[in-house]
Amino acid sequence: MQKENKQNTSAQGYVSVKGARQNNLKNVSVEIPRNALVVFTGISGSGKSSLAFGTLYAEAQRRYLESVSPYARRLFNQMPIPEVDEIIGLPPAVALQQQRSSGSTRSTVGSVTTLSNLLRMLYSRAGDYPAGQPLLYADSFSTNTPEGACPECHGLGKIYTVTEKSLVPDDTLTIRERAIAAWPKAWQGKNLRDILVTLGYDVDIPWKELPQEQRDWILFTEETPTVPVYRDRSPQEVQEALKRNEQPSYKGTYTSAKNYILHTYANSPSESMKKRVAPYMIGTTCPTCNGKRLRPESLSVTFAGYDIADISSIPLQRLHAIFSPYSDGSAPELKKLKATNQEKAIVTQRIAEDFVGRIDVLLDLGLGYLSLERSTPTLSPGEHQRLRLATQVRSNLFGVVYVLDEPSAGLHPADTEALLRTLAMLKSGGNSIFVVEHELEVIRQADWLVDVGPDAGAGGGTVLYSGPPEGLKDCIASKTRTHLFNELPHHQSKRREAKDWLTLSGITRNNLNKLEVSFPLGVLTSVTGISGSGKSSLVSQALVDLMKEHLGNATAEEETEDLLQEEVKTLGGHISAGAEHLKRMVVVNQKPIGRTPRSNLATYTGLFDTVRKLFASTELAKSRKYKAGRFSFNVGKGRCPNCEGEGAVMVELLFLPSVYAPCPVCNGTRYNDQTLEITYNDKNIAQVLDMTVSQATSFFEEDPSVSKPLRLLKDVGLGYLRLGQPATELSGGEAQRIKLAKELQRGNRGKTLYILDEPTTGLHPTDVEKLQTQLNNLVETGNTVIVVEHDMQVIAASDWVIDIGLGAGAEGGNIVSAGTPETVAANKQSKTAPYLKRSLAGK
Repeated sequence: MQKENKQNTSAQGYVSVKGARQNNLKNVSVEIPRNALVVFTGISGSGKSSLAFGTLYAEAQRRYLESVSPYARRLFNQMPIPEVDEIIGLPPAVALQQQRSSGSTRSTVGSVTTLSNLLRMLYSRAGDYPAGQPLLYADSFSTNTPEGACPECHGLGKIYTVTEKSLVPDDTLTIRERAIAAWPKAWQGKNLRDILVTLGYDVDIPWKELPQEQRDWILFTEETPTVPVYRDRSPQEVQEALKRNEQPSYKGTYTSAKNYILHTYANSPSESMKKRVAPYMIGTTCPTCNGKRLRPESLSVTFAGYDIADISSIPLQRLHAIFSPYSDGSAPELKKLKATNQEKAIVTQRIAEDFVGRIDVLLDLGLGYLSLERSTPTLSPGEHQRLRLATQVRSNLFGVVYVLDEPSAGLHPADTEALLRTLAMLKSGGNSIFVVEHELEVIRQADWLVDVGPDAGAGGGTVLYSGPPEGLKDCIASKTRTHLFNELPHHQSKRREAKDWLTLSGITRNNLNKLEVSFPLGVLTSVTGISGSGKSSLVSQALVDLMKEHLGNATAEEETEDLLQEEVKTLGGHISAGAEHLKRMVVVNQKPIGRTPRSNLATYTGLFDTVRKLFASTELAKSRKYKAGRFSFNVGKGRCPNCEGEGAVMVELLFLPSVYAPCPVCNGTRYNDQTLEITYNDKNIAQVLDMTVSQATSFFEEDPSVSKPLRLLKDVGLGYLRLGQPATELSGGEAQRIKLAKELQRGNRGKTLYILDEPTTGLHPTDVEKLQTQLNNLVETGNTVIVVEHDMQVIAASDWVIDIGLGAGAEGGNIVSAGTPETVAANKQSKTAPYLKRSLAGK
């Protein structure tokens, strides 16, 4: 009988899940239709992703990998086997998750979408060659191959070198006073100086007074003499010791400053060492390829009048216009070619058709402002996911489940409509679309909703509703329901007035051209506009850089980028008024709070230091003379010796995913038995780290030094995260909100400019309300908050809105409207206006 039911469920087109216990899921059983757009909803941390990705996708991947050879299985990044009793009727699945691209700068939009492959084939087979030039293969048009890369710059487009000025910024200093700033500090720098003393150079006169010949040798010589070194002696004493042939302290080998810098940058495994030497290097455009990165022979081939480097820098929207006549056969050149070289004409048209078809999908997904050469590390997670989605649309797969993680993240509502059209196209191709989503417009378009909750973490993990969207109206426990069917407008009792204005003039960067803009101070401003319109160029780049220059110090959360990262084109502009009213700037971005599992929410916020002191203050800890350091899993004394504080040991399984099993000695607690014997309010340190923020807030209620920062984390919508949750498991949005909570914890100083780029990413509307409360608190205490935002809930409640547009890329970069939300909503030209109008009306 049971077997018959299984077949019925599968035959009726449902995926049936029984007993799912992945992460916080509480023995969930649910039926989900196939060949439908199914949206998984619920507040942040409720268990939506555990069901969609951790259970359904993980099981689909496991089944598929069972069918491939053991050797091939090793090449996949396999997910852990899900905790579930049974899943029936599950087709093969493709996951498109949010992830910050970690590719190298050589990975581009063109390579991710395979458009670059098509382009190289086109230039090879159908390009216009100079007379007498032999045919080049497609590889000759790639900067990543020996056949294509410029031989002088190795495909980088720049030659990196050093100059006397870059190595010695202040020539009034002596060598002893560290005139050669590029030299390492501490022992190695002293060693090089002592070698110069032995070689007879005067290290105590200003650098500029040394003869040019000596300066050149010290900085640029290729010689590496090994000489005796006499530590801590005057130059005169060194020369006397040399004459007497005295036993030296040691023998030292000299390396020129130039060779030290270039060798360190090219070969050091340490990122911090590379960052230290990078400022002393100067990049100049390669004279052979003029920055185009390819061999001269490859650049001599053109198509439609462009070489392949030039065409790769054109936005996709314009590329579409260039290639369309070749695709539909109307290009005059193609008509001529049909008469003279039929084969070349056919090749040109076929490749152009495929090229235009692929670009069509990218334009539909709101990515027309990107160029093929744009490097993937500069893309947002949302842009990267949509590029991969476009590739799937063109693959024409049938009968597949696509599992997507918040595909609307970073999208303006106008672009979300295009995204929904693309998902409908995939569905009409006979596929199932499972989407984890917070965006109400996407939820409203679903064929089926699976609402998980009611709360986050331990308070979630239950399927509250599974069925058509309108049925959710009757599910009282659902927090999604109150927002989906809420007819109340997002009202703001009173718009705050600007206290002063910060004006930027002549802003020229990316698609911004001599822009003038004024930001009101002492209020909350939302900067809006479609994807690629220039919002981030204005706020996260130009405004941040100019304020940094004005304040003369590093901003909170600033990180040095790799020297070879893509540079921002043409900079220009200045602050023309209002900067004197700001004393500090805090940039709260979405970069990770740590890159290893040893970094977590508790360590990053400083909360863990306070907790460890509480444990060290207990009577038993005092009697054993345990200090606070004993309770750190990063310190030898207190941690488990077997797993060294990791809590897990990796078990290599040939042909199967490597399994992280709890350490058999400490059972995953990370600490040794003696440390775990110390308890605070009947809980040991491992049990405290395993608490969620919400649980810990109640537990430490009597201790304000711990409960206050915990309440702030809860207030920004992070109550579901565990204190010891590794930083590597956190999304960009979660990392950003942890940074915001840490900043709120510092206490208010006033006159601070807070800049946030899409802080609502990954947040349920319920959690957006919590975030809004915190942003308003910052404003109420005398600060200025500027957010780049697509969420209409936040925009409608702002004091001021600056809308950038009209379009993206070259069609953007202008201020369409600036004023109160009502003013912008009434602007006929603004692409934001219709959605903002609807939000203000509560629809």
